[in-house]
Amino acid sequence: MPQEQPNNPLHGKTLEMIVNQLVDEFGWEELGYMIPIRCFQYDPSIKSSLTFLRKTPWARKKVEELYLRTFY
Repeated sequence: MPQEQPNNPLHGKTLEMIVNQLVDEFGWEELGYMIPIRCFQYDPSIKSSLTFLRKTPWARKKVEELYLRTFY
C-alpha cells in the first residue's frame, strides 16, 4: 500500500512533468542560465535532460529546488 506524503509538494510529480513545467515557464535559454548544466544549454531536449537528470542526483536536486521556488 503506497504511503501518503501530504507535506511533500513533489509527491505525485514525475521528473518529466517538472522539466516540462520549467521549460514552459522559463524556456531552455533561461533555464540553462539558472541551472548551468550542459543538457539545458547545448541542443536541449526533454529526452536528453531526463536521461542526464536521472543519472545525476545533484543536478536533479537543483531542478527540484528551482521547481519548488517557482511554483510553491
